[in-house]
Amino acid sequence: MTARRLAGVWPIVATPFAADGSPAVADLGRLVDFLVDSGVDGIVFPGVASEFETLAPAERASLVEAVAAANRGRVGFVVGASAADAAAAEGHAAHARRVGADAVMAMLPPALRDDAAGQLEYYRRVARAGLPVILQNAPPPAGCGLAPERVAAIIGEVPGVAYVKEETLPCGQRITRILALAPSGLAGVFGGAGGRYLPDELARGACGTMPAAELADLFVRLWAAHHAGDAKGARRLFDRMLPLLNFQAVFRMAMTKEVLRRRGVIAATRVRAAGPSLDAGDLRELDHLLADAADVLPDAPGIATHPVPGIRSGSAPR
Repeated sequence: MTARRLAGVWPIVATPFAADGSPAVADLGRLVDFLVDSGVDGIVFPGVASEFETLAPAERASLVEAVAAANRGRVGFVVGASAADAAAAEGHAAHARRVGADAVMAMLPPALRDDAAGQLEYYRRVARAGLPVILQNAPPPAGCGLAPERVAAIIGEVPGVAYVKEETLPCGQRITRILALAPSGLAGVFGGAGGRYLPDELARGACGTMPAAELADLFVRLWAAHHAGDAKGARRLFDRMLPLLNFQAVFRMAMTKEVLRRRGVIAATRVRAAGPSLDAGDLRELDHLLADAADVLPDAPGIATHPVPGIRSGSAPR
C-alpha cells in the first residue's frame, strides 16, 4: 500500500474532560466529526494541545483507539508518540500502527537536548513501527528546540523520519533552513505554533499546518485560498483570525475548549494541563473577538454566551 503523503491542514484533536476530570469520549467523537466536516486533510492525536502529558497510559491508548474509531479512515490520522523515554515512545508508535495510523509524531524530551546519541536512539526506536515519523521540534520547556542543522542531521541518519513540525521561533527562518539543507528522506516541513505564522510558513515552502482545533474550518479555507493562488484572500482571512490565534496563545486549551463549546461541538471544557484559566473579563474579551470575526466564522453570531451588543446568546452543545 502506498503511504499517504502528509500535507495540508492537520489539527491537533483536543481531549475533552468532564467536570469530574474523566475523558468525555462522546464529545471526542463529535470533535472528530467537526474536524472531518470542516474539510481537514488529517487529524493528530494526542499532541501537546491534547494534554497528552496528563493522560495515564491506559487512558492514552483507549483515547487513541476512540479517535481512530470516530475517524473511520475518512481523513488521515497521525498518532502522537511523544514520551519521556524512548521505550515508551516506541510503544506508542507500535500501538499507532495497530490502529491504522498513517504516521506518528514524536517530540524529543528536554532531557535529551544535549545528547546527540540519545536523540538518534529515540527516533530509531520510534521508527521501528514502520510508519513515517514526524519530528516535532518544539522549544523548551516542552521540547529541545533543536537547531535546523541538528534536525537535518537526525533526518539524514534515521531512516523513516520523513517530516518535521517546526515550532521553535522564528519558525519561518527555520523552515527555510531545513528545506535548504534538504536531508535525504525529508518529505516536508509543517508549521506549528498554533498557526500564528502560517502565511510566512507557506511562503517559505511549508507543506502544511498543525494548529489547534477550534478554527479548523478557517484554516481549511486559508489553505484552499493559498493553493488557488489567491494570496490576498488568504492574507485577509489570516488577518481576521489572528486576534483569536493570539488569544489562544495565552489561554491554550482553555480557549480552544471554550470556543468549541460555543460552536456546539463539545460540552466538556475542563482542562487538566497547567495554565491560566478564563476569568469573567477574559470571557468578555473572547465575546468581542468572536463578534469581530463574525464575517468569517459562519456560526459566530450564535456562539457567544455573554451578552455583546449585536449578537445573540449561544446555542446549546449538540
